[in-house]
Amino acid sequence: MKVLMFGWEFPPQSTGGLGTACYGLTKAMSRLGVNITLVLPTTENITHDFVRIIGANVRLKGIKSPIRPYMTETQYSRQYRKSSLYGQSLFDEVYRYSMAAEQIAREEDFDVIHCHDWLTFEAGIRAKSIANKPLIVHVHATEFDRTGGLSLNRHVYDAEKRGMQAADRVIAVSNYTKNKIISHYGIMPEKVSVVHNAVDHDRSQPSEDSGLKKHSKIVLFLGRITLQKGPDYFLYAASKILQIEPNVRFIIAGSGDMEQSIIQKSAELGISDKVLFTGFVSGNDVNRAYSMADVYVMPSVSEPFGITALEAMKNNTPVIISRNSGVSEVISHCLKVDFWDINQLANKIIGVLRYRELSETMKNHAAGEVSRISWSNSAEKCITEYNRALRGENG
Repeated sequence: MKVLMFGWEFPPQSTGGLGTACYGLTKAMSRLGVNITLVLPTTENITHDFVRIIGANVRLKGIKSPIRPYMTETQYSRQYRKSSLYGQSLFDEVYRYSMAAEQIAREEDFDVIHCHDWLTFEAGIRAKSIANKPLIVHVHATEFDRTGGLSLNRHVYDAEKRGMQAADRVIAVSNYTKNKIISHYGIMPEKVSVVHNAVDHDRSQPSEDSGLKKHSKIVLFLGRITLQKGPDYFLYAASKILQIEPNVRFIIAGSGDMEQSIIQKSAELGISDKVLFTGFVSGNDVNRAYSMADVYVMPSVSEPFGITALEAMKNNTPVIISRNSGVSEVISHCLKVDFWDINQLANKIIGVLRYRELSETMKNHAAGEVSRISWSNSAEKCITEYNRALRGENG
């Protein structure tokens, strides 16, 4: 089977779960014999060395474009509005990307089209119109997740809806996301299938001892510092914990549009000396962060999946997650909490820090659980969706 895949985030140029998911799926499908032409926006040359890391059945093609993961209209306009090379707005640039995708569809040989999230949906629609091949759109997050349901960007919402309506099949990363697709976008349930994300089980580099860990318990938040991820709830819980357990340190690893306000909030709460902001982390530094933590916390307001929870479990770190997350559908050996209940969140963090038996039990059971969650299973389900689309099953 030959797949023309459109993405907009991929390692090493990635800042979130979508890039991790695309990498995991692409590598696993390659191992299952699927031939993939992966199209990405890029301002740099794509090297063949990286293809060998993914798999022999994968070809990378770049479209000259400055689109970056989680880029906003304001960020794009500030950097590229005056450029003659690219679109005058983010949405103009997405359109330009789709026109380039149309030309690629004329040149490539493929059986199905697979698109990841709204920035590529128009590209998929144009490729489908040119080649008359089935279109599968893969929803990793919706505008309702990114904004918490507040201040929706109508352009983004319309692009999402148009892509889902045009698709032969829609893949959601969780039942949590599937329900949003049905209720907010009016897509028929029969058209939407759930393919949960997974985790890469390749051996990670051994962690280094942390001087910080020798003297304090460590609680970790790792992710984009943005409304969707709930960093403010993490901070409020930290403030409550420090009133009871002053010898705890909180690490916030990541970057995002709320970074400055969260730094300021830690000062307002009087806990800035107990909170360490690392900035964006990648590669082996991610595994080091998980390994040094006594507990990993994911207090997301709206989390379509949450691969970071699986990564933490893989690194033998106890996990506390929001009930508003897709990953809660596939793991049970963790603690779950309503993101807004900072008292309960603080109590559960303290419980893991204080009671060694609880921590060890969570780690021991989680190891077996996460070992059974593989990208191979996810890839097989995607291939099933390809075959359903080729048979004309769109409902």
